[in-house]
Order: sequence, then C-alpha cells, then structure tokens
Amino acid sequence: MKTFETIEHTADIGVRSFGATEEEAFENAAVGMFSLLADLELVGEEAEFPVSVEAEDRETLLVEWLNELLYIYESQGVLLKRFHIGRLEDTHLEGAAWGSPIDPARDEIRTDIKAVTYYQLQVARTEKGWTAEVIFDV
Repeated sequence: MKTFETIEHTADIGVRSFGATEEEAFENAAVGMFSLLADLELVGEEAEFPVSVEAEDRETLLVEWLNELLYIYESQGVLLKRFHIGRLEDTHLEGAAWGSPIDPARDEIRTDIKAVTYYQLQVARTEKGWTAEVIFDV
C-alpha cells in the first residue's frame, strides 16, 4: 500500500495519505507534508519532539497535528522525517516526531508551506483502511 500521494490544487498543494489504521494515515500525512518541504532521504532522526494536540473532531485533529509539526519545523529550524502516534482519541492526539536541524549545505527547501487549511479536509475509513486528505497554503 502506498503511503501518500500529492494532490494538485489551483494555487496550493495537498496530500492524500493512506494507512491500515487511522494513526498510520495521520503519520503518513505528516510524511507527505514534509516530503513537499525537502528530500527526506537526506534528513536524520537524532532529535525527538513530543506532540500533544486537542481538537473538536478527527478532521480538526489532523489539522492541529500537522500545524503543530509545521510550528516545530519553523520555530526549531528542523526537518522532521519520522512520526508516531501513540494515542489517538476523538478529540486528543499524543505522538512524537523525529528529525534533524536544517543544514543549508545538505537541505534544499522545495516548498514554503504557510499553513494547513480546512479546504477539502477529510478523514475516512475505507475498505482497505483509512485515508486522510488535506490541502496546504503555499
């Protein structure tokens, strides 16, 4: 099963992620978002960042998860590569992300993601597992 695919949109870009579980679909949405930012093959995993977010529903929880990861990227100057959700409830998520500081000699930022949007936001159970769809403001 593929983990994510890019969604082209008029002025923005997004990802549709897949997973056997809902947690895996959320994790793969994060991989998709950071894959838009840089080549993750070049990124290390030496720094760990715990993540805990709350929201009113699953779709908003996906946005909050991705926004928190985007905040870590912007405020800490790190690219994140690996993601794990240890707890996912209706309105609460706890997980972690691993990555490394941005190295201008190694890392080329491909896309500037300004924000995670609610446009076409979707989290759904399918016959094969779960999908999550989100559009980013670039």
